[in-house]
Amino acid sequence: MKSKKITRRGVIKSGVATTVAVAAPTIWVPTIAASQSVNVWTYANFIPKDFKKEFEKETGIKIRERLVDDQGKEFNLLAAEKNNPTADICTVAGHRFSQFIDSELIAPLDTSRLKNWSTVNKIYSESDWSVVNGKKWGVPILSGAEVMGYNSDIVSKEEARSWDVMFGEKYKGQTALILQDMMSIVMLYLGYDGNMVAYLNDPAKAKSIVNEARDFLIKHKDKVRKYYDSGAEIQQMLINQDVVVCHAWSGSISKLIMDGFPAEMTIPKEGSYGFIYCYNIANNGPNTDNAYKFLDALLARPEIGANMTKASGYISTFKGSSKYLTDLERRTSSFTEEELAGLQFFRAEANKMKYSLVDPAVEVIKAA
Repeated sequence: MKSKKITRRGVIKSGVATTVAVAAPTIWVPTIAASQSVNVWTYANFIPKDFKKEFEKETGIKIRERLVDDQGKEFNLLAAEKNNPTADICTVAGHRFSQFIDSELIAPLDTSRLKNWSTVNKIYSESDWSVVNGKKWGVPILSGAEVMGYNSDIVSKEEARSWDVMFGEKYKGQTALILQDMMSIVMLYLGYDGNMVAYLNDPAKAKSIVNEARDFLIKHKDKVRKYYDSGAEIQQMLINQDVVVCHAWSGSISKLIMDGFPAEMTIPKEGSYGFIYCYNIANNGPNTDNAYKFLDALLARPEIGANMTKASGYISTFKGSSKYLTDLERRTSSFTEEELAGLQFFRAEANKMKYSLVDPAVEVIKAA
């Protein structure tokens, strides 16, 4: 596979272009009672095993993970516990902040409690999307993109240049996609703004576009083997050759490439969307002090960010993390100039309107 080059376009980066971090302290914090814990709701492989072991040993704080695989599901779980939350930290994508903030499910981030805050590259930590109502709301940890993933032994690079391959006859029944996310990409594919910001003042137009995307996906439903939710699920489907081409989160495909599977990923010529995952403080969580200790320890060394990339496949936001990656690991977390030209980032301004239309459309597609 040809080596891919990353640039400073947008905020998707390989870490090669980031500033090398100054020497950082170890993840020491004062040892406290072993019975204490921090409850982290996050995606699979977002907490490196070595970090977890070291943190628990040095602090006496037990990390209790609850795995999530979908932002909507996480929102519903947090909302159900709003008056008595069990989460201390949750994992929210930057473009979904407003929904969680408006429902009072996450708390503003107090960066003064994070002595290692400067570990996060300013491209991420000081971006406009990270500030809502004049406050910061999360620690950016990993970045990624919605990509086309494919088995490179079966699907050609030329075929993968366009989302057309997902909707054609050749690989009928051998494709898979994340339905809610694919709605945005289909809108972009059809020539519209998948963020729907352009239609904030024209709800009738917005509804018409969502309906067009819905009908398009219903028309091509016979091409899809499965609508799926988790990265592990699509990885297994590709390994088993249940599917050969798919819409996926970049981290899922990067991890396959790192593990030696004949996979490739691309941003097709019609474009796609990028996103930033953050660790957020849950509002009124039971162990907020421990949550800040967890976050500060995570930021202590750039190699922790590199280990997060190795485990998840996503791109670390930490300065200097790339020097702890192999050439293959750096290559699988970067894109060409041509691919980046088609990459936009999910935005939050129209989310309330967008998802009020998209969510019902998704249910109609599933039922069709």
